[in-house]
Amino acid sequence: MLLKGSMSKNRVLIVDDDANLSRLSGMILENSGQYEVMIVNDSERALPAAVQFQPTVMLLDVDMPGKTGGDLASDASMDPRLRNVPILFLTGLLRREETLAGPIESGGRQFLAKPVDSAQLLAAVAGLLPRTGGN
Repeated sequence: MLLKGSMSKNRVLIVDDDANLSRLSGMILENSGQYEVMIVNDSERALPAAVQFQPTVMLLDVDMPGKTGGDLASDASMDPRLRNVPILFLTGLLRREETLAGPIESGGRQFLAKPVDSAQLLAAVAGLLPRTGGN
């Protein structure tokens, strides 16, 4: 038996040590009605949570105590269960004005400034979703 709607939603894992900003990002995504969100505020717990949650997209804070977003992206790329999950980095190191036209790309990765703009976040996450034959 399928639960109505639950199978069609994409899953987004948000890893950020700032609980308020991660909750804000999670609410933006969940309120769109298109995403199921899991938030992890401890970077050391992120990879086990990702393996269990099986996200469609991961949002990683760049600068966190313990493992950084870069560390987590590198670790995920080594795990066959996570290596194909697209990653969007969130960072306070950029100003929102720098990402008004969309995420900044560096080294094949996309970066958005924190705090995130609702429309930018939704567009950036949607742009990372796997393309399906029906779309």
